[in-house]
Amino acid sequence: QVQLVESGGGLVQAGGSLRLSCAASGRAFSPSVMGWFRQAPGKEREFVASIKRSGGSTYYANSVKGRFTISRDNAKNTVNTVYLQMNSLKPEDTAVYYCAAGVGNTFSYWGQGTQVTVSS
Repeated sequence: QVQLVESGGGLVQAGGSLRLSCAASGRAFSPSVMGWFRQAPGKEREFVASIKRSGGSTYYANSVKGRFTISRDNAKNTVNTVYLQMNSLKPEDTAVYYCAAGVGNTFSYWGQGTQVTVSS
């Protein structure tokens, strides 16, 4: 069974930083892509950033480019970890952030989410 567990959310003032972590585990689980999505109150879930296992290519939503950085550890065992370093946070970044993993461009596995609140 695949499990994604996020951590690192919290309350921060505008201009501050937070680092989210996501630990993925599961028997023979080796996703080719991991990423972060977010959902603000009353809005649809949106893509934030992703990273490919092979080559480490990264992709970002325009709204976070230059402020957020995604990275990952490709462990040799079944545990994979992805991080989201968030700098220069804005109130509009307030949302529940979800870790996701999958194959190709399809995210099939999701975490429970972690709340990020940015105060003005």
